[in-house]
Amino acid sequence: MIAVITGDIVNSQSRPASEWIPLLRNYFSSIGKTPTDWEIYRGDEFQLRVPPENALEIAIRIKAMIKTVKNLDVRIGIGLGEESFKGTGVSESNGTAYQRSGKSLELLKNEKNKLMIATADQGTNDTLNLLFKLALDFMDDWSTVSAEIVNLALEQPQASQKQIAKQLNIQQSAVSQRQKRARLDLVQELLTYYAKRMKNKDL
Repeated sequence: MIAVITGDIVNSQSRPASEWIPLLRNYFSSIGKTPTDWEIYRGDEFQLRVPPENALEIAIRIKAMIKTVKNLDVRIGIGLGEESFKGTGVSESNGTAYQRSGKSLELLKNEKNKLMIATADQGTNDTLNLLFKLALDFMDDWSTVSAEIVNLALEQPQASQKQIAKQLNIQQSAVSQRQKRARLDLVQELLTYYAKRMKNKDL
């Protein structure tokens, strides 16, 4: 089983591509190789092939990264399933994971929502998508500063507030306040729940 993440940048026309494409390229390059593991195409769309257990963290990290650029956001459909055909690039490959991911992204555009998952198990879909909607209630409102602090926390999970404060050249108390405003604790709880769900379900 694999996970496929398909996404597009919301309001991409409002900012120069040079402000956000390098962020995606650098991050995606740390995950795998292009075009077999990831591709950016049609200007503001992307697709990644990732391990199922990492899919949600990668999706949230992409969101945080993009929201460090003012006025930008991202829509992401996650599909879990099989890969029945492997093309020269992810955009040419096929299987239930790709189909579910693409369909999820299309549904998001119609529903004005920004994150959805589709697996073979409807109960899992219902539960996770409800949790995603609740989380998006605050994630969609992240400021560029909140997004930056979440991105750093996910990039460097072992880093202390003191270390992050030094990186950002701010006080440790400011790091703590930013993490609270970003609801980082809830993000981490959601990721923990997702990881448990992935271990316990045959999806």
